[in-house]
Amino acid sequence: MSATSTPAPPRIRKRRYTEDQIPLRQVILRMSAGLAVLIVFILPYSIMFFGSVKTKSQIRSVEPTYFPTEWHWENYITMWSTPETPVGQNLVSTIIISVFATLIVLLVAMPAAYYTARFKFPGRMVFLFLVIVTQMLQPAVLTSGLFRQFVALGLIDTWAAMILINAAFNLSFATWIMHSFFAGIPKEVDEAAQLDGAGRLTVLFKINLPLVWPGIVTAIVFTFVACWNEFAASLVILSTAGNQPLSVALTKFVGQYETSWHYVFGVSIVAIVPVVILFMLIEKRLIGGLTAGSVK
Repeated sequence: MSATSTPAPPRIRKRRYTEDQIPLRQVILRMSAGLAVLIVFILPYSIMFFGSVKTKSQIRSVEPTYFPTEWHWENYITMWSTPETPVGQNLVSTIIISVFATLIVLLVAMPAAYYTARFKFPGRMVFLFLVIVTQMLQPAVLTSGLFRQFVALGLIDTWAAMILINAAFNLSFATWIMHSFFAGIPKEVDEAAQLDGAGRLTVLFKINLPLVWPGIVTAIVFTFVACWNEFAASLVILSTAGNQPLSVALTKFVGQYETSWHYVFGVSIVAIVPVVILFMLIEKRLIGGLTAGSVK
C-alpha cells in the first residue's frame, strides 16, 4: 500500500512594486501625508513672516487677517535702528559667540573622543560617566555661580565669558557623539597606518577624521544651534545691549504694557536664516551622522 503524500500548500507570492508601478492611491496618500506635515512645520514660520511686514495696529486688530492688508517692508529696515536694541550688533555678537564656542568644542572634543575610544585607562568608564552627567547641569541653574566666577576673573559682560560658557556646556555632548563614531572604526585601521610610519596625530587627522566626518558634522550642528539659542546665561552675564545675542535682544521688544510684535517677528526671521543656511549646506552629512549605525 503506497503512502499518499499531502500536497504542499500553494505559495502566496507577495506582489512587489517598483517605483514606476506604485498604485496611484498610494502616491496620493503619501503626497497628502507629506503635505500635511509640511503645513504643520511651515505654518508658524509663515505667520511669523507675514506678521513681520504688518503694522502694530494690524497685528493687534480686533479682526486680524492672515495676510497683511498692506505690506510694510520698511519694518526690516527700522528694526535695525531701534535705540534700545542694536539688532546689527546683536547679530554680530551671536555669530562670534556661536562660531568660536563651536571651534573650541571641536578642538577639545575630537582628541578627547579619540583617546577614550582607542585607549583603556584607569577610570575610563568613570570619566565617561562624569562627562554625560554634566549634561544634567544647565546654565539657567548655575547663573549665579557663573556670574560670581566671571566677576572674579574680570570677564563679566564680555564675549569671552559667553564663549567659554557655551563651549563648556556643549563639550560633553559633542564628546559622546564623536566617541561613538571613533569606537566604530576598527583598531586595525590605526595599526595599519602606524606600520606605514604614521604617527598618532597623522592617524587621527588623516585616517580617522575622514571616516568619522558625519559624526563631526552632527556635533557641529547641535553645538552651533545650542550656542545660537542660549538665553539664560547671556541674560545674566552680558549687560551691555550691544554685547547681547539675538535671543536676549528679542526680549527688549516685549514690554510690560506694549509689545512690538512686528519687530519680534522680524528679528526672529533674521535669527533663523543663518541656521537654515547651515542645515542646507550640510544636510546630507548631517543625515548620515544621525543614521550611522542603524543598519549593520
